[in-house]
Amino acid sequence: MNEGDTMMGEVFGRVVESKDPNTKVGDLGLARPGWVTHAVVPGSSILKVPALPEGVPQSLALGTLGMPGLTAYFGILEVCEIKPTDTVYVNAAAGAVGSVVGQIAKLKGCRVIGAAGTEEKVKYLKSELGFDEAYNYKTVTPDKLKDELKKIAPDGIDVFFENVGGEASSVIYSHMNKDGRVAICGAISNYNSPGNSKPKEQPPPPHPPALGRVGQWEVPVIRIQGFLVTNFYAKRDPALKEMAGWVKEGKLKYREHVHKGFESMYDAFMALFTGKNTGKVVINI
Repeated sequence: MNEGDTMMGEVFGRVVESKDPNTKVGDLGLARPGWVTHAVVPGSSILKVPALPEGVPQSLALGTLGMPGLTAYFGILEVCEIKPTDTVYVNAAAGAVGSVVGQIAKLKGCRVIGAAGTEEKVKYLKSELGFDEAYNYKTVTPDKLKDELKKIAPDGIDVFFENVGGEASSVIYSHMNKDGRVAICGAISNYNSPGNSKPKEQPPPPHPPALGRVGQWEVPVIRIQGFLVTNFYAKRDPALKEMAGWVKEGKLKYREHVHKGFESMYDAFMALFTGKNTGKVVINI
């Protein structure tokens, strides 16, 4: 983006005027006009939101029942293809995506480990969301993580849902089992780094322990896959129906970190990089 551009962002709003025969005044939907209070958009660009069950907040269309939740759903079920016998590790586990990843994995019978940035979030993961293990990555630093994983994941990790990147992720790779699966969702630890506006060539992840050898090189027998949630949107409506049912039944819990007023946009956005939020950050204007 260039200075002066409208900051990107998704909006859940109500249509106040329409010249599109397929879009009516009063319709609710998602659009991406950026940080604005009002916008003129093509009717075809509005993503209609299926009716949510009574009592389920409509704002969840931006979080647990929106793009973040669908990212978690398709990432853990379609990309990682979890099995009930899997041990699943997710970082940024108290965030909008990670919290849903862990809960879906638990619903499918997996053992789930999460990393978060405060003791309060660690407690939230274990006591409210049902994670089997969780730790504070600010106290369990990368140099200590190997020993920590031996305790909380003694049988290794089968599935790694990657949201953060950085040094700690290298340790996770080294603790993965044969035929492990990695979904590359993001690398938020690098997003706000100085000079990050220009693409950099990233070194490949370290190889896991010797699972096969070619000469003197270790060959990892794991699958690493990046993905875009929009590639799965043909299955969006049935996925949202299933997830909305889980929310209604109390099987899929959520938190929203709500800021009020358009003027709070900047502070809300910057809070993402310091871990002040638990769950989806929403600005109610």
